Amino acid sequence: MSNNYGAPKAELNELGRIQDRISFLYLEHARVNRQDSAVTVTDQRGTVFVPSAMVNVLLLGPGIDITHRAMELIGDSGMAVVWVGEHGVRQYAHGRPLDHSSKFLEQQAKLVSNRRSRIMVARKMYQMRFPNEDVSKMTMQQLRGKEGSRVRNVYQEQSQKTGVMWERREYRVDDFESSTPINKALTAAHQALYGLSCSVIVALGAAPGLGFIHTGHDLSFVYDFADLYKAEYSIPIAFEATAKHGNNDIADWTRRMMRDAFANGKLLARMVRDLKNLLSIDENLRAESMHLWDDKQGLQKFGVQYHEYEDGDDER
Repeated sequence: MSNNYGAPKAELNELGRIQDRISFLYLEHARVNRQDSAVTVTDQRGTVFVPSAMVNVLLLGPGIDITHRAMELIGDSGMAVVWVGEHGVRQYAHGRPLDHSSKFLEQQAKLVSNRRSRIMVARKMYQMRFPNEDVSKMTMQQLRGKEGSRVRNVYQEQSQKTGVMWERREYRVDDFESSTPINKALTAAHQALYGLSCSVIVALGAAPGLGFIHTGHDLSFVYDFADLYKAEYSIPIAFEATAKHGNNDIADWTRRMMRDAFANGKLLARMVRDLKNLLSIDENLRAESMHLWDDKQGLQKFGVQYHEYEDGDDER
């Protein structure tokens, strides 16, 4: 039975694992509220209940009215929230890490703050795209050129495969309708992929803004990460959607096709493994408890009272 306060906050072991969750849910023109541990979505057709711990990312389109209590539940359950424009061309916010741990964030900050380790991670990302080649000696300029050539080839291959004419990638964030159908489809497909990528990043506790290749944007790492999967997912699906539907509700059709491609959870599980590999996260490392940092004695216990000595040192 529901009450004014809702159900108690879920414990960590009660929340669904990232790879077991539904990839994303797109909503528009509806009111989003909370009842117990479920997000409620109400429009002119009625109300549906969405278990908060079973969705990775919630895409909120135009006409959404969401309550503070719903956002509280979403944040507690680790669901990423992406506020999107009319055709899904922007994203703004996200929830808290699922395990409330800082191990991913600390490792990411450590790697991105050192020039040598940053290049190492960037090369890892490029190596994933060129598994049969050694990129360990290439400069960032060489890697960018190599990646640019690969993506151009992917566009041309998909154009030939689907019969969709391809010239170049172009779009305006403030004028979605001015783009060609294939560019609209690519924008919608990439946006869905960014949403899922952002969900995995923040759910594991990494920072969307600390990129290794992209930099200077609050979603730099999301763009880094999503680029690993565009050639397999968003680009082929955008061309397929355009071939099937032309300019007829192309953004909606593309989102649905991306959702269907994510449905089996294989990409989600792969993203989790890839993120751990990129950041060199020890699978057995658990850092869910808070500590106090000490420059001489290492991590110290949190939640105990310390006493001051005359020389300024502390004791438990």
